[in-house]
Amino acid sequence: MALAHRVHVLYHGAMECDLAWLLLKPGRNIVDRHHRNRRVEWVDCPIHSVLIDHPVGPILWDSGPPRDWATRWQRAGTNDFAPFDRVTDDQFLDSRLAQLGLEPADIKTVIASHLHLDHAGNLRMLANAGARLLVSRAELEGANSFPGEFFGSYIKSDYAGLPFGRLDSDVEIADGITVLQVPGHTWGTMALRVELANSGTMIFTSDSVLVRDAFGPPAYSSADTWDTRAWAASVEKIRAIAAATNATVVFGHDAEQLRALRLAPGAFYD
Repeated sequence: MALAHRVHVLYHGAMECDLAWLLLKPGRNIVDRHHRNRRVEWVDCPIHSVLIDHPVGPILWDSGPPRDWATRWQRAGTNDFAPFDRVTDDQFLDSRLAQLGLEPADIKTVIASHLHLDHAGNLRMLANAGARLLVSRAELEGANSFPGEFFGSYIKSDYAGLPFGRLDSDVEIADGITVLQVPGHTWGTMALRVELANSGTMIFTSDSVLVRDAFGPPAYSSADTWDTRAWAASVEKIRAIAAATNATVVFGHDAEQLRALRLAPGAFYD
């Protein structure tokens, strides 16, 4: 097996949002009548993607927000709920790739964990540069099923008409790189499992598990969960794989965990 050589976690800045979008936990999100004036807790919601050095060529997990997010997201009506106001010029995808000596044309494969706007914003740029795109079939069908341009955190112009390869099951897309079907957050959310020589197994949950507190046990969903039953089964699936492999589990939008990760360009996992 030709394992991945290195995993680079690319930090793309952070949105702000009501904690309920990340975690619905009794005592934190629900109050009794004696505390009805408690203020809503707003938190940072960091965004990351993952660049994998692999013998088959660079593989990118998610593509992060686009540079023109302010106008694109404003039309979708999301800026009032999750303003992307914690970002600098050097944190966008093209800058992060350049910091690693790469440009979009160097990326061979892009895996979309799902098609929400903070994960899929640069897919068209990468496809135009020649990358192969992969997504869950259920996700693509669901994300194209609604009328109009916008639905929740979906913007059809991010992905409509792109030449996706469609995945129906857990599959090893390259030696040591496996995508896991973990629906619930959306129609077809996927997680990523990577095998590394020194760092061992890593599982990138994307938004199937948004923050560490949601992982439990017991697991806690969020206000942004499409199918709670499917989500709960997916969390247990990830938990079982992580336990069996002693995996490092990296959650989708966990600000505290992100501060402890090895972040590109200065550090990596191998």
